[in-house]
Amino acid sequence: MDLNLEAVIITNNEEAQRFEAQVGGLHALLTYRRFPGRIVFNHIEVPPPLESKGLAAKLAHTALDFARANHLRVVPLCPYISAFIRKHGEYDDLVSADDLQKLLSRSSGATGR
Repeated sequence: MDLNLEAVIITNNEEAQRFEAQVGGLHALLTYRRFPGRIVFNHIEVPPPLESKGLAAKLAHTALDFARANHLRVVPLCPYISAFIRKHGEYDDLVSADDLQKLLSRSSGATGR
């Protein structure tokens, strides 16, 4: 399946607490729990036909940019989000010093979909 990431729109479904993308009838999402002053990213899910096309990264960027814009501390329970933050240092400041140290001490082999 061809995927034009520029055309993919990520929406924040606050009621369901997830970032969502609809592509060709398929649904990708990143679930979260929001608390005062922080957001916990739990799970990212991309359907197999859409894997390895950059959609998970677009979900991650959108969610982390949302956290920054709303002054939320990020708790990355999702292995993909943890690995993403390790690879993209521009988001380090969103994670507490203790959590960041844990993230950076882990091997960079953690992945998600």
